[in-house]
Amino acid sequence: MGYRALAALAAVLATGGCATGPVVFPVQATRYHYDPVSTRGTIAVEPQPGAAPASLEFKEYAAAVQAELLRQGYTAPAPGARAENLAVVAFTRTTRPLPPRRAPVQVGIGGGSYSGGWSGGGGVGGGVSFPVAGSGAREGVVTELSVRIRRGPDAIWEGSAQSLTDLSAPDADTPSVARRLASALFTGFPGESGRTIEVK
Repeated sequence: MGYRALAALAAVLATGGCATGPVVFPVQATRYHYDPVSTRGTIAVEPQPGAAPASLEFKEYAAAVQAELLRQGYTAPAPGARAENLAVVAFTRTTRPLPPRRAPVQVGIGGGSYSGGWSGGGGVGGGVSFPVAGSGAREGVVTELSVRIRRGPDAIWEGSAQSLTDLSAPDADTPSVARRLASALFTGFPGESGRTIEVK
């Protein structure tokens, strides 16, 4: 076995050694906008009309969205003043088993190639796909964050971000997930309308 093949095998074994640890899945975000969003101004963050009273969990998502909006050049209104823009925030969380890992990796002695990872594939609304669960899988959660920005009665921008989170990961807590989804959602704001991006 040559040097290159040995190096490739060592890399595969190193990867396999981490196979039982938590897995990080990418965030997939889709945005739509109805004007260039060339002006910013003041903005307030509120829950979706008719939703239940804001919970502590919602406040984490609202805070993450507000932080991203401020990074994009929006400002908070003065106390008692009416905001020029309104960001309506909603989120959903659905617990589901994680997909099982594939059988041991396959090593190509000549080319040093290998395959491995998660098996299966399935869809979760809006064209966003996640692996399909199998028997004996660990627990995960699919989280979706949705934001609609209105200026007066008109919606000028909206988007949603989704990701599957391994609940055994150290950053599976609500604040971390909220920040990750919000960051992906506002990447390259306002984004290309109608295009889905993947942020790792």
